[in-house]
Amino acid sequence: MQFVVTGDGSFTLYHPEVGEHYHSKHGAVQESQHVFLHSGLDFFIQREKSTEVAVLEVGFGTGLNFLLTADHVDNLNLNLRYVGIEAYPLEEGVIIKTGYDNFVKPVIWTNFKRSYETAQRQEVAFTDTVNLFIAHQKASDFYDTQKFDVIYFDAFAAVHQPEMWTTEILEHLCSFLRVGGVFVTYAITGNLKRTMKALGFAIEKAPGAPGKREMLRAVKMV
Repeated sequence: MQFVVTGDGSFTLYHPEVGEHYHSKHGAVQESQHVFLHSGLDFFIQREKSTEVAVLEVGFGTGLNFLLTADHVDNLNLNLRYVGIEAYPLEEGVIIKTGYDNFVKPVIWTNFKRSYETAQRQEVAFTDTVNLFIAHQKASDFYDTQKFDVIYFDAFAAVHQPEMWTTEILEHLCSFLRVGGVFVTYAITGNLKRTMKALGFAIEKAPGAPGKREMLRAVKMV
């Protein structure tokens, strides 16, 4: 693993075996904020006027999306259940070196260091209003008894990890999204749009994060 400084000054990791960075080289933090927080979470919250939200992240990785989300809902005084799927969790020492403590409140970072390894075994009370579970398994093996409001689909790109973008995997994961729930990802392709339409989603080409013209947002209709 190699740390790389991105365009907004935040770090990402380069995965040599996959051949890809964990986040956009144009800005790790700003990509996470734009794609997942603003285009996904805020879109859902503003539409539903909900005081609680359940997020399923596909590709927990460095934990950046969770950290920013936990910090964000703390500002909004919302209850959050957050489940991240990660077949290959990073070591805690690598997580600590990311420098993401510079982008969230100290209490969020402190609780994350305290909770990170335990959350890979069981759901933990991250704060009084946030619960975290990191499902240490493949996406195809994931199961949950509860429905989610938002899916952050943050797998590696299809060119490097095609098995994560198949109709079968997307259908399996989206079965855990409630009707009216929101699916967001940084990517948008013709094949992805066709797949999501076939799965009963209304799709939208949303403005992409820096470095990408467009991204996909989809709302589950059936």
